[in-house]
Amino acid sequence: MNSNSSPNLNCVYNTLSFIADHYDQPIAVKQLEEVSHYSYRNIQRIFKYTCGETIGAYQQRLRVENAYKLMLYTRESITSIALTVGFANLASFSKAFKQHFNCSPKEAKSNKTRLFSEADITPVESGVVLQPEIIYLPAVNVYYESAFLSYDNGGIEKLWQRFMRNGFSGKDITYYGVIADEPLITQELNCRYDACSSVQARGRELPSKMILGARYAQFMHTGTYETIEETYKHIYSGWMLESALEFAHTPVIEKYIRHADNTSAEADQVTAILLPLL
Repeated sequence: MNSNSSPNLNCVYNTLSFIADHYDQPIAVKQLEEVSHYSYRNIQRIFKYTCGETIGAYQQRLRVENAYKLMLYTRESITSIALTVGFANLASFSKAFKQHFNCSPKEAKSNKTRLFSEADITPVESGVVLQPEIIYLPAVNVYYESAFLSYDNGGIEKLWQRFMRNGFSGKDITYYGVIADEPLITQELNCRYDACSSVQARGRELPSKMILGARYAQFMHTGTYETIEETYKHIYSGWMLESALEFAHTPVIEKYIRHADNTSAEADQVTAILLPLL
C-alpha cells in the first residue's frame, strides 16, 4: 500500500493488487469480496469512485497494455499474445486494443511505437464527510418499468421520460428508483434500474412489486439529478470507507422527494439515497 494513503483505502489497494496479479484470468465476484471484505456491489462502486475507472476497465487496460509489451519485446504471434493475456480470441483482443490505443494490434506491432507511459492508479478519498440518517423504510407496493443500463449516462433520464408518459394522477404520489447492480466485472457501472411509482398508471397497467421494509443509511442529495454522481462519490469514496455498519445485498433505493414535477427550481430538488443495512 502507498505509505502516504489512508488506512481506509486498504480494501482498494488489496483489490488493485489482486487484479494486477490475476489480470490474465477470469476473476470471480466471490474472490473480489474476499480480498476487499466488501460485497461486490460496494467494492465495485468504491473502486469506481476512488480510482476513476471500473474494475472491469482496469483489468482490460492491464490486459491490452501487457499485450503490447509482449508485442514489442517478444516474437510471439498476436493470436498467441491475445490468449496469453486472457482474451478468449483474437477478435475480442483486437477490438479492445483498438478501443484503448486507437490503432489495431497489427499496426502497433509493425510501427513499434510506444503508445503509452505506465502510470499506477492512486486511489483518492473524498474530502467531504457526509453524515447519513439511519431510518427504517416501511414496505411499499410500487408500479414499475425496468431497464438495464450504465448508471452514469442519460439512460435513466430517458427511462423516466418514457415512464412518465404513462400518466400518473393523485396528490400523494411517491416516485422511487431501485438500483440493482449487475454482478459482472464490466467496463461500465451497469445496473438494472426500476423506475417506480406508488400509484398505478392511467395509460397502461404496469407490473407491481414490493419494496420490502428495511433499515437504510439515508443521504440527502440537493439539486438537479445531473449532479447526483458527486454525492455518490462522497458516499463511496468517503463515508463508506470509514463506516462500521454492515451493508445488505439488496438494491440501493432513490426516493425522489422534490423533483421536476413538484418544484420549479432545480436548486430545490431533493433526492434521498438509501443504502440498505443489515
